[in-house]
Amino acid sequence: MTKRFGRITAVEDVSFGLDPGSVTGFIGPNGAGKSTTMRMMVGLDRPTSGTCLVGGKPYGKLAAPLRVVGSLIDPEAPHGGRSARNHLRVLARTHGIPDRRVDEVLDDVGLTGAAHRRVRGFSLGMRQRLGLAGALLGDPAVLLLDEPANGLDPDGIIWIRTLLRSLAAEGRTVFVSSHLMSELAQTAHRLIVLGHGRVLADDSVDALTSRYGARRGRVRADRPDDLEALLRRHDAVVTRLPDGVLEVTGMEPAGIAVLAQGMGILLLENGGVPASLEDAYLTLTRRDAEEVR
Repeated sequence: MTKRFGRITAVEDVSFGLDPGSVTGFIGPNGAGKSTTMRMMVGLDRPTSGTCLVGGKPYGKLAAPLRVVGSLIDPEAPHGGRSARNHLRVLARTHGIPDRRVDEVLDDVGLTGAAHRRVRGFSLGMRQRLGLAGALLGDPAVLLLDEPANGLDPDGIIWIRTLLRSLAAEGRTVFVSSHLMSELAQTAHRLIVLGHGRVLADDSVDALTSRYGARRGRVRADRPDDLEALLRRHDAVVTRLPDGVLEVTGMEPAGIAVLAQGMGILLLENGGVPASLEDAYLTLTRRDAEEVR
């Protein structure tokens, strides 16, 4: 799909497929086109060109969309004057969904105690939970969630991590955008990285981390100042940590050991640190920004 707003291209030739039984993360900097892409997927924005199909049909052609696709695009969408329960009852009536299902999803997202409170008094985290209840209302096979963990407290983040994995384990297709790299590393099976409206990468979390993550070493020495100066002279990037450990990027532990031995520096610790998803993300998006400039 491509989406242009006047002379601005927000999304350019974005193409991917989503599979059942897995959580696919959707990441990228602010303004990369993630929300626009997700809005096009559920018919809130019309593509300039291209289309999105769910089970072979555009979202607008689905006879009962809530039973096929559950979406959380804007947690501010519910009318503030309605109670949480009545908001969901209105959605349910459009699809002939009974009130007992409303009560089930309120319980699933932890809002039973707030069911009769007006939405305008909800915190952002509570609005997110209500949005998730709406997405789950029709027991859909596909879930599209834009920043569902935004505003949640630590317990809520752990809860949604478990929820997303369990929904995928039931055979559902789960597509979730997020800025929380550490959470996606534990939740997503696959990641699609967007930058300046284009797909920069589409692969498993492990593959992206391995390919683009920075390799770092962790070193302690009897003469840390001398070792730091030595490593910098050999173009390594060195960060001194509060505990006196040197974090080294750009040189393998074996190379560090050779240099230290040549200078008579005793290494007390010398090992590698696993690459992180944050490293991979920064590498991808930094490279993309440089190419655009």
